[in-house]
Amino acid sequence: MTSEPLPADRRLAAEALAADDPTGWFEPLYVEAAAGTSVVPWDREDPNPLLVDWFAQRATEPGGTALVVGCGYGTDAEFVAAQGFRTTAFDVSPTAIRGARARFPQSPVTYTVADLLRPPATWTGAFDLVVESITVQSLPPEVHATAIAGIRAALAPGATLLVVADVSATTPTAGPPWPLTRTEIESFADGDITPVRIDLVPRPDIPGLHRWRAEFHRATP
Repeated sequence: MTSEPLPADRRLAAEALAADDPTGWFEPLYVEAAAGTSVVPWDREDPNPLLVDWFAQRATEPGGTALVVGCGYGTDAEFVAAQGFRTTAFDVSPTAIRGARARFPQSPVTYTVADLLRPPATWTGAFDLVVESITVQSLPPEVHATAIAGIRAALAPGATLLVVADVSATTPTAGPPWPLTRTEIESFADGDITPVRIDLVPRPDIPGLHRWRAEFHRATP
């Protein structure tokens, strides 16, 4: 009996991790998707419903700066920009960024290639809103703390951070994804960054499963 082949994301992630390159599997996946030989499992035509619902529930002042982490083909970034934010969106995959620019040729979003584990120094304290949706969980647990620290660093004084992630009761060993424990979600708060609310929200696409949706605020000096 032959075993079924691994999905593309797990196959490529295993190869990248064997080479000690935790972000190295994203570009090959997007290259395969561009060639039509694989699919990007998190790609969707509509913005994340938990992001849409979060905006609907709060009065967000437009006109600030926003950063969308791990933007892929840009669907969430376009939604954030439509809410009135001057939006920067990044992905470690150049092919993903080219795909976002091609999908939204008239976009106001600044799409750029960057690595969450080594973000540009110019982003430190630069954004009024940071949106992290299922990016940290696409990295192995041993680099979660580094990724979370990079996200925290982008928050300007008075800024808001929104985190959406799959739920794990214990640190998982097989992935991707590697869903986040509550301890990891709570670790987005640090120093002058405090939690506003941490919710377990039912996943609209998979009945019976939940995601974290957590909001944090950085104090104004």
